[in-house]
Amino acid sequence: MKPDKQTLQFAGRVVRVTTDEVLLPNGHRTVLEVVHHPGGAAAVALDEGGRVCLLRQYRYVAGGWLWELPAGKLEPDEPPLATAQRELIEEAGVSARHWESLGVCLSSPGVFTERLHLFLAQGLVPAQAAQERAEVIEIHWVPFQEACRWALEGEISDCKSALGLLRASARLRTNGKPWGAVS
Repeated sequence: MKPDKQTLQFAGRVVRVTTDEVLLPNGHRTVLEVVHHPGGAAAVALDEGGRVCLLRQYRYVAGGWLWELPAGKLEPDEPPLATAQRELIEEAGVSARHWESLGVCLSSPGVFTERLHLFLAQGLVPAQAAQERAEVIEIHWVPFQEACRWALEGEISDCKSALGLLRASARLRTNGKPWGAVS
């Protein structure tokens, strides 16, 4: 859906904000504030011991430390799978031989255009981590079922991480029937 009129309010390094005049499906005309974000990708990385990689990451905007999956922002013209692969290496120091799509989620569809692509990564091998200086990250390998419990109980409050873990759990219970293998 294209707006009837769009006014740029702010353009930053990662996001831009517009006010969009739109006609809604019910015939009501309104002005909406929209935060345009390039989107991102996250990896549920499972090792052969049944552990998942979780990052304990300091997030200023959230007011402290969060448990998250390795994830990051899509670069211009970068496919979501390539983003997930890059971020898993950079943040967790592993790469994966097998990748499967776990679908997409929307972080806050009332205001953000951000689409987050979720992937299951298996067949892990060591790689050289390359965390950014602006990232404050601790790498943890947590039993997968414990991480899923954390997601259900709210210990993991980051939506992409909680949903990624729960979708991976459901996927693994389908006895290997493919949802969307990508390699």
